[in-house]
Amino acid sequence: MKRFFNINILLTVFLLIFYGAAFGLSEAYKGNIYNPGILKPIDSILKVKVGDPAPDFILPSISGEKISLGQFAGKKNVVISFVPAAWTPVCSDQWPGYNIAKGFFDKNDAVLLGITVDNIPTLHAWTQQMGKLWFSVLSDFWPHGAVAARYGVLRSDGVSERALFVIDKAGIIQFIHIEDINVRPKLEELVMELEKVNKK
Repeated sequence: MKRFFNINILLTVFLLIFYGAAFGLSEAYKGNIYNPGILKPIDSILKVKVGDPAPDFILPSISGEKISLGQFAGKKNVVISFVPAAWTPVCSDQWPGYNIAKGFFDKNDAVLLGITVDNIPTLHAWTQQMGKLWFSVLSDFWPHGAVAARYGVLRSDGVSERALFVIDKAGIIQFIHIEDINVRPKLEELVMELEKVNKK
């Protein structure tokens, strides 16, 4: 069982590296990407910890509906992916990679919520260029960065950290990872944490 799981992780990572990165930075797309250069790796103070109830929120999505964290209580594990900004290199590479990993979310009874501080029109245009994403993309634009601030991942320049939160069906935070903003989080670590939460 463990060997099978590891093979699946390696296969996903392989696909993510060789297909996800190429997709995110395709010729038709990369000309629209703004490169902010190297940024301070982490620039916020976390306000929650593992074992805390996850702060609830309601945010607009690019699909036109409002999504709340609470609507998944008792039904699904939730992964929140905060990314700093649309139209930037690492963000434009990270989110398409989750399309390749959708099977792992399904297997572990989990949904993914992608959140940025960008407004809906910006997120709509960006995701249209990226291609269809299977998960909900939410705008934390107004009040600006309020959800990121509640979690303690709003940076001093007004964008969020590159952060992952795994929340169980009871609404309790089970895993937090604040990545260097210049680096894409490792997919295999997230998959392993989802496996742990789903076995509880």
